[in-house]
Amino acid sequence: MRRLILGRLAIVVPTLLAAASLVFALLHLVPGDPVEMMIGENAQPAARSELRSRLGLDLPIPEQYATWITNAARGNLGTSIRSGRPVAAIVCDRVGATVALALAACAVAIIAGVALGSLAATMYGSRVDRAALLASTALWVTPSFWLGPMLVLVLSVALGLLPVAGSGDAAHLVLPALTLGAAMSGVLARMTRASLLEAFSDDFVRTARAKGASPLRVLLVHALPNAATPLVSVIGLQFGAVLAGSVVTETIFAWPGLGRLVVEAIQARDYPVVQGAVLAIATATVLVNLATDIVHIVVDPRSRDAEQE
Repeated sequence: MRRLILGRLAIVVPTLLAAASLVFALLHLVPGDPVEMMIGENAQPAARSELRSRLGLDLPIPEQYATWITNAARGNLGTSIRSGRPVAAIVCDRVGATVALALAACAVAIIAGVALGSLAATMYGSRVDRAALLASTALWVTPSFWLGPMLVLVLSVALGLLPVAGSGDAAHLVLPALTLGAAMSGVLARMTRASLLEAFSDDFVRTARAKGASPLRVLLVHALPNAATPLVSVIGLQFGAVLAGSVVTETIFAWPGLGRLVVEAIQARDYPVVQGAVLAIATATVLVNLATDIVHIVVDPRSRDAEQE
């Protein structure tokens, strides 16, 4: 197990380096001159030269890359063109809101997905099972840019139960969390159903049933804990998708997180902020996947068996 964990840790640095390299390439792959996009085509040549020098765009590409990687490794993500503040400080101000939204969305997805998948597995082959599969598929494929406005129309405008957008108390978090967690709940429901059906066929579940254990006890005590190992991997992978999907959801609900920061920076042509925010999201995704791999190795007995072999 220790060897497997060290192997996962060894992959982190090259992965983060690749993510930082892709973020650096974003600025240089954008069609046109980034400086003109930031300050406009009618700006004075002196202003263009000053901004190009401040961004380091007057240097050769390899030197720009080396400077970007070195500064990013030190936590220096540059300075915002719009506000003049350090990009790292701006990202730190927004990261808490994105983490709160992602955790809330995961909580919604885990509760709804595991419940729906458990219901489908315990009533395998019935109409309830087919309805649960249909519901999970619908949740999985429904895009957040459509689901979000629909939830606003129903729960906010028509019923007046929740605020439309913005941040403040916990009520403002409900609609974004539901929107962001819907697709993840569909994936978890199908994975839970498949894992439980496999667990139900194991000998220890048959033994529990033969001893007279109730269906609820068989599900909660015997089957579900043993079906949790693949769910851990799915939750970790989906958490990364939640972070990436927060761009659309945060924009719809005016949630002050990294996703909305990216959109605002693109609209303001503040490319250092775009680079810093995207790098933060990519880094968080890599670290979450690393944590998921480690947890999977720890809880999966087959990992310990692999080490002994």
